[in-house]
Amino acid sequence: MAGYLESFLVSASKACLTPLAIYIQIQGCLICLLLATGWALAAYVRNREIRRIKTSMKGGNSLAFLCQDINDLEHSSQSRLPRVSVVMPLKGFGEHNLQNWTSQITSLYGGPLEFLFVVESTEDPAYHAVSLLISNFQDNIDTKIVVAGLSTTCSQKIHNQLIGVEKMHKDTKYVLFLDDDVRLHPGTVGALTAEMEKNPNIFIQTGYPLDLPSGSLGSYCIYEYHMPCSMGFATGGRTFFLWGGCMMMHADDFRNDRYGVVTGLRDGGYSDDMTLAALAGVHKRLITSPPVAVFPHPLASDLSFSRYWNYLRKQTFVLESYISRVNWIMNRALFTVHFYLSWGFVAPYVMAVIHIAAVLKVGLKENPSGETTITSGGLVLAGCLSLCTVVELVSMWNLTRVEIHLCNMLSPEEPHMSLDSYDWKLVFISMLVDNFLYPISAIRSHFSQCIDWSGVQYHLRNGKISQIERKKESGSKYSDLAAKHLYGKKGAPPKVSFLKFLTRSIWQWRQPKKFDI
Repeated sequence: MAGYLESFLVSASKACLTPLAIYIQIQGCLICLLLATGWALAAYVRNREIRRIKTSMKGGNSLAFLCQDINDLEHSSQSRLPRVSVVMPLKGFGEHNLQNWTSQITSLYGGPLEFLFVVESTEDPAYHAVSLLISNFQDNIDTKIVVAGLSTTCSQKIHNQLIGVEKMHKDTKYVLFLDDDVRLHPGTVGALTAEMEKNPNIFIQTGYPLDLPSGSLGSYCIYEYHMPCSMGFATGGRTFFLWGGCMMMHADDFRNDRYGVVTGLRDGGYSDDMTLAALAGVHKRLITSPPVAVFPHPLASDLSFSRYWNYLRKQTFVLESYISRVNWIMNRALFTVHFYLSWGFVAPYVMAVIHIAAVLKVGLKENPSGETTITSGGLVLAGCLSLCTVVELVSMWNLTRVEIHLCNMLSPEEPHMSLDSYDWKLVFISMLVDNFLYPISAIRSHFSQCIDWSGVQYHLRNGKISQIERKKESGSKYSDLAAKHLYGKKGAPPKVSFLKFLTRSIWQWRQPKKFDI
């Protein structure tokens, strides 16, 4: 048996030293170095913003986290700020929603500002949570709850967004769409508005989340999934990427259905950001992402692997939706490239394990059959991959460190976050798991043309939603990332006293988190 295993490992190691196999392993090293370079450049952009804030503070602007020029806080400047409507499509209530919503409605924007919380019905637990939250701030901020009803031609999120736009103030100049898992900084709305005012050619401004893993493998897989995407949002300006969790747009684009933004979303739209990004590409409109638009995103404490898998399925499913032939071609290209690179990243590690196992079993002893050359050659390749992996992880760690530092500076009143809670062994494992599963998820999405999104099944035909099925009894009662309760009794709070639950949430919020210093 031992001889058979030894023979198998030698043969496998020899197969991993063919020209094609060597190419795959070298390619794996290059992918690692490419990711490391991208994260290093992203860290440079974010770090440049940190230096700007520090320099401004040393120059006497103690409120540099709010605006670059302290004179902009003068009443004469604040009174000229345009009206902004913040539209937040909601579904369910989770452990971090209360803090996220509070960070959104307590923005320090000095101009006219209204908040529209949009739910599908009063049965949604989010309705009762927001009602209690608003009651505590009703005299200080302009907030309202909008009941949108059920969607029939597009995803529920898009339906809620469009209803919110219909209900916004007639004088609103900019509309800001936010997901309920976005934790804003006090100066975020002001920073986004200032950029829109500075450059009227901007079509959409966006940002990106910084995941705070909760400790489970599923949460680390989501963190790893988002990190490569973060490169496209750390440009400090123009970008081709768009994240639906934070999008500021011109209100008149919706009032006048300019570029087909309303019809494109309403008529079969599944993904808001993919649809709008496609429209921006068709009409050559500008998408930007300011360096301050990075937001803490704490993941659910009990985020299971199955919830991660369903989240990944939703992310790959968006590539099946499209609004035009060109958009379809772009999605197919993105599908192919991501598919190739994901398994191109994982395959070298499988080969490296084979090489190392062969060395451990056969050793580097001289023998006439030539195993020494085989095992030593494999060991060199495995060593190169290990070195490139270390470089990649260090670059990933550095970008996370810089973004945490930037978030701490932009929200000085919040408990400071740190890197102490990150487990880098799990980060490495999640890199392998996520890249192995992505092609599987993409293939399944392609052939199923159906996805379950928080208990609602959406069916696609020719890239657009053609059928919506709601089966509350058999559907999921929780969302994927935030472990949110999605269903409650009609017209009444859930079984457990909601006030007690809210009080407990406030108490937990005020306790030091494991990612705090």
